[in-house]
Amino acid sequence: MTHRAPDSEIDPLARHSLSAGELKELLAAERIGEPFLAFRDQAGRLVFFATGGGQTHTLGRREEADVSIGWDEEVSGLHAELQCLGGEWTILDDGLSTNGTYVNAKRINGRQRLRDGDRILVGRTVLVYKCGSPEQVAATAVAGEGAALQELTETQRRVLIALCRPFRDGNSFATPATNQQIAAEVFLGVDAVKMHMRTLFGKFELGELAQNEKRARLAECALHYGVISRRDLGSG
Repeated sequence: MTHRAPDSEIDPLARHSLSAGELKELLAAERIGEPFLAFRDQAGRLVFFATGGGQTHTLGRREEADVSIGWDEEVSGLHAELQCLGGEWTILDDGLSTNGTYVNAKRINGRQRLRDGDRILVGRTVLVYKCGSPEQVAATAVAGEGAALQELTETQRRVLIALCRPFRDGNSFATPATNQQIAAEVFLGVDAVKMHMRTLFGKFELGELAQNEKRARLAECALHYGVISRRDLGSG
């Protein structure tokens, strides 16, 4: 049995839905490197729940639940449980809820392992699971720096679009464009492209990553957070 996929109005991390401040908060949460849930409360504010160690967490409408969703009448008092098994987080609904629990639009029956970016639907509320990246923890952000992600120059934006161009068909295994390929597309010298790439690494706070990881992570961040859209990648 399937359920309709969450739409952009209820998906807390829908592309282009994050303000500059929310984007900064999300990046900060990811840099900590620990798993967490992201969802929006009754007032539409973005909320982060850190799963912490290996304990079990409850989700439900009751005030006593670890993740309390009291405003959603379609959520059961005790709806589901988050459990950590062997370092991997799972969600468990073995009949606890009345209306079911859905992961990526499919109703679960029992326990399901969670993967980074999974959308969990309980009642009318979507929670996004982020697994964290301990190996990618970067330096502490300076206050206000997150807004810089929305303040790219036109040339930086063109370089970023060219970098992400290989992902235009939705192939998550594509390789970001090389400096030579970017230079040919945006009509810049390779040295100028390298300069702009260093600036972009700084703006996205990726400077502490290994050199061979920076380009892929930059493309991933640009697409995931809606800085660059698939529409931008339509043609070279």
